Amino acid sequence: MERSVGAIIFRGGRVLMLKYPGGYWGFPKGHIERGEMEEEALRREVEEETGVSELIILPGFRETIHYFFRRDGERVSKQVAYYVCETGQGEVRLSEEHSAIEWVPAGEVAGRLRFSNTREVFRKALGFYKSRLGRWV
Repeated sequence: MERSVGAIIFRGGRVLMLKYPGGYWGFPKGHIERGEMEEEALRREVEEETGVSELIILPGFRETIHYFFRRDGERVSKQVAYYVCETGQGEVRLSEEHSAIEWVPAGEVAGRLRFSNTREVFRKALGFYKSRLGRWV
């Protein structure tokens, strides 16, 4: 099973989203390299994919999803652990791995997510983030 880690990054009332080569929108995520802890991999992948280096990982949220996909005709099992993060850094850069990057209003994020498991993780992340703020985003 492949293991990855992803970040749902809030900046004010917006969430950072990436458009993947398959044409779908999602969050920064990537593989955990041998010897890396999840949070180390998270920081590395976020910076590689978005240029965001000022990342605050909010304690108390870690949700995993599991799915299968095909690579070179073979079925691959993948698990992604998502964390809720914040940043004050508004300037981002698009990596070669993606076709678009955008700060999306929190209320529009779920409508851009193609996969139900990712929508469910975002729903939980948004509830967690709102409860920490003590107000609606």
